[in-house]
Order: sequence, then structure tokens, then C-alpha cells
Amino acid sequence: MLVYPSGADVSSSALRFLTQQLRRHRRAIGSRWRRLSAGRQALLTLAHLRVGNTYAQLAAGFGVGTTTAYRYITEAVELLATLAPSLADVVRTASAKAYLILDGTLLPIDRIAADRPFYSGKHKKHGMNVQVLADPFGRLLWASPALPGAVHDIRAAREHGIVDALTQAGIRCWADKGYRGAGGTVRVPCRGRWENLSEGQKAVNRSHAKIRALVEPAVAALKSWRILRKLRCSTTRITSIVQAVLTLHLTSSE
Repeated sequence: MLVYPSGADVSSSALRFLTQQLRRHRRAIGSRWRRLSAGRQALLTLAHLRVGNTYAQLAAGFGVGTTTAYRYITEAVELLATLAPSLADVVRTASAKAYLILDGTLLPIDRIAADRPFYSGKHKKHGMNVQVLADPFGRLLWASPALPGAVHDIRAAREHGIVDALTQAGIRCWADKGYRGAGGTVRVPCRGRWENLSEGQKAVNRSHAKIRALVEPAVAALKSWRILRKLRCSTTRITSIVQAVLTLHLTSSE
């Protein structure tokens, strides 16, 4: 395999943050020697998450075995996942904001047609459903654990306790028609065909659409980490990867 210099568009603050966390972790578990330093392990992990390089490619570039690369990346991802904010944390910090925006996104996975629980009829592909909360400026605040793609957005929001948490905190939330019937403080567009709506309802829906559009940068920020554009790992590991990416994104945004 040929090895060549490359780059990853990740802030140096994310690298420093992950390096610091890995050093603390190594001291806590009493790890005395590794093939890679904490800084190199952090860079290995960022290259995998941001660029989507395979374990074999990264192993060749960093001069370690494929199994070692997998073990180092998995260790760092699990460590980052534990640092991701919970829904309760986000609700507390968001209580001072005017409102939040809720949306669901599908993370494509490598599955065959027989895997029906992971097939999204809406997107016509296999994937994992992840719920996203953004602030009024379109900044990503929180990403939920991953559920099979066949799960609808409103069911996912209920299973994660998003509707109840926002309602109890009195935080208004804008969402699309996929959350119709959620209740609480969740606001959805007026129901009905466009030509059958009154002028007032059309104006409400236009205003609603402008607010909801602000969630797109948050979803794009999540998927700017190329590992999430086509996941080829076990579905049991996807939640950890999403939470790790969320931690790194929030760290880079500070």
C-alpha cells in the first residue's frame, strides 16, 4: 500500500482536546507504553472520523497494525462519547433561548435489502435515525442516540424523551410535519394541501418554513464528518460514533 501525506480540515483545538483526554485516560488506567503517543492516537481518530479513511489505510499511514488502529480508534471514540452532553444538559442551557429547532436525519449504512428494520421508506435507503436539536442561529446543540431507519421521527422523539423534556422546561420547538401529533411545545405546520389553506395558514406555514430551514446548517455540521455519510460498522457502534462527533464539533465551536 502506498503512503502519502494528506490533511484533514479539523481545528487544532479538537486535536488538543482529544489529546488531553487521552492522556488523562492513559494515566487513569495506568497505561505505560503505546505504539502511538496520545497526540498521534488523537490524530488517527480524527482522520478516521473526519475523512472516513479505513482502518487499513490509517494503519499503513501511522505504521501500526490494522487491529491496533481499530483498537486505538474505538478507545478514543468511546471516550469522546462519554463526554457528549445529555438531553437534560441541553435543555438546561437552552432554557434562556427563544426556541429550539428539532429535525431528524438518516445516516446511511451498508445493509442488504433483507434488513427491513433499518430501511427508511421516506428516504428509500437503509440507515439510522438520529434526532437533532439546533438553536435559533442554526448551531448544533445535541444529537440523539441512533435508532433503526424504519423508526419515524415522531416515534424517535418520543422514545428519546425530547417532547416531554422540552414541554416540562417550557421551551418552544419548531419541527416539520413529521412530528404532527407530538403535542407539548412542539410547533408544526398547518395541515392540509396548499391550495386548500387559508391565506392566514399559508402565511403561518411560510414563516414556519423559514424558521425550520435554520436547522439545515446543524445537520450539515454533523454530516461534515465523512464517517457519517456512509457507515460500514456494526449498528451497535453508531451511537458512540455520533456522540463522539458531537463532542468534537462542540469542542471545535467553542
